[in-house]
Amino acid sequence: MSKIRVSIVGGAGYTGGELLRLLLFHPGVAITQITSETYTGRFVSKTHPNLRKITDLKFSAIDDLQPCDVLFLCLPHGRTMQKIDFFRKTAPRLIDLSADFRLDSIEDYRVWYRIEHPAAHLLKEFAYGIPELHRQEISKTDYVSCAGCNATAAILALYPLYYHNVVDHNSTVIEIKAGTSQGGATGNPATHHPERSGAIRTYKPFGHRHSAEINQELSLHSPVKVHLTTTSIDMVRGIHCVAHTFLKNNLNEKDIWKIYRQTYQDEPFIRIINERDGIHRLPDPKLIAGSNFCDIGFSRDPDTDRLIVFSAIDNLMKGAAGQAVQTFNIMHNMEETTALTFPGLHPV
Repeated sequence: MSKIRVSIVGGAGYTGGELLRLLLFHPGVAITQITSETYTGRFVSKTHPNLRKITDLKFSAIDDLQPCDVLFLCLPHGRTMQKIDFFRKTAPRLIDLSADFRLDSIEDYRVWYRIEHPAAHLLKEFAYGIPELHRQEISKTDYVSCAGCNATAAILALYPLYYHNVVDHNSTVIEIKAGTSQGGATGNPATHHPERSGAIRTYKPFGHRHSAEINQELSLHSPVKVHLTTTSIDMVRGIHCVAHTFLKNNLNEKDIWKIYRQTYQDEPFIRIINERDGIHRLPDPKLIAGSNFCDIGFSRDPDTDRLIVFSAIDNLMKGAAGQAVQTFNIMHNMEETTALTFPGLHPV
């Protein structure tokens, strides 16, 4: 079987490097080009030193892209939408890792991103790239918009509860703690080591843009409004999500377990954590660094109607590059776990 020719646009960042690492070991892929406007002509391994002796690819300019089968788009938010016509002419299939086509509503882009979307007519053409929710749409489309990393952790944690309509729709409070790689490869005062090391910095008490995705994907029975706060912690990879929900009915932990098992029992990258003792009773992003897993657990407050749901992902994997490869596999009718079976390291 001939390999699928893919190129990566915006490959100098952490997400682009992680995507390249995965695709280099994908048996069904031939990588044709990887672009960077800053590092055009330089070896990829200069920017991604973990790939020394793995690839001799050099960065190309976007304008030098040649036709291929699939483009993975890893550009900063707002850039893909500006060049979408060029990208559509370059490849028949696009997988976008930015936020440019994640939202269904033009108005949501005005509210959350303060922009008038220049390609709003294409919003409905992109499947939202969380396979556990949209596998059928992804399998039939040529365009996928991968979910945001914070949104992925929160949506996967909460989806079974909203799908089965067992929690109050507008009272969910979500706290996301995220690693520093979420901020990208370009340094700024917040990532300067003396300012960053040992810090726990809440950077969005409210109004985080990923709230729009969470609201969109959880509005299964009626409109939803979650309350999201995001905090950066002294960890390179990983997202730890804690969601406080409030049950409509007096469900016990066994009932909740059945809901999650019914929803996710056939999902290759969802693990429901239900340990009764030990130090690994609840999801921990340290345990899944480098993997495409999402670990989910929960704890029922016996004195109130509160159910606390926990999830953990690697923001560069299930939150970005890994999920992109997972959608690629689905789009091409390949085994969904291809190139994604690494389980993470312990200890690390």
